[in-house]
Amino acid sequence: MTTPFLSIIIPAFNEEGRLPRTLGHIFSFLDKQPYTSEVVIVENGSSDHTLELARQFAQSRPNLIVIHNEQRGKGNAVRHGILRARGEYRFICDADLSMPIEETLKFLPPMLNDFDIAIASREAPGAVRYNEPSYRHLGGRAINFIIRLLILPGLNDTQCGFKCFRADVAEDIFQQQTLNGWSFDIETLYLARRKKLRVTEIPIHWYFDADSKVNAVRDAMNMISDIFRIHTNALRGKYRI
Repeated sequence: MTTPFLSIIIPAFNEEGRLPRTLGHIFSFLDKQPYTSEVVIVENGSSDHTLELARQFAQSRPNLIVIHNEQRGKGNAVRHGILRARGEYRFICDADLSMPIEETLKFLPPMLNDFDIAIASREAPGAVRYNEPSYRHLGGRAINFIIRLLILPGLNDTQCGFKCFRADVAEDIFQQQTLNGWSFDIETLYLARRKKLRVTEIPIHWYFDADSKVNAVRDAMNMISDIFRIHTNALRGKYRI
């Protein structure tokens, strides 16, 4: 079986309203590229028709893989998708497509070389945010300040949902991932730091989505708790270098 150059992994929880449009954009983009690719959707515990819509779409797309997972949690969905994917590069993509899919080229050779992980950044020089309310921006910066202070100094935007991993790096890190919720990004980047991997921040154009499932206060409190859990895991030797 031929190994695709790129795998795009989409965690999808109650995304029936956005998924058809998102898949249309993604496949329109992929059809124009010179490399082979696949898309992996991980539906996890949705109460709407996300799974049925994904499976219908897959009937006309042999390179679309649909995984059904009963257990909820974005980190859980991403881990299953990353480890099921076969691509040389594995790209995590939010279902809202708040970053235009064309920006994916910035994360891949030949535009980007000599990296292990490339993460989308709304804060790196050259990044542009569109239509984001000031309160959401300030809340996001406050969360990032806590993350930089407590665990990941120097990374300006760990929580943007678009990230690219080399295959060997992805399989190593996600086999060690333990957090099933929103904080999985922090844990995987912490593991990358421990392994002295090359993490590159890529400035992107990003569009605010009013239907975002993020709750700034609740998610900030959960992240702080998870950060201490990560440190505890490290002290107990749960992560291998």
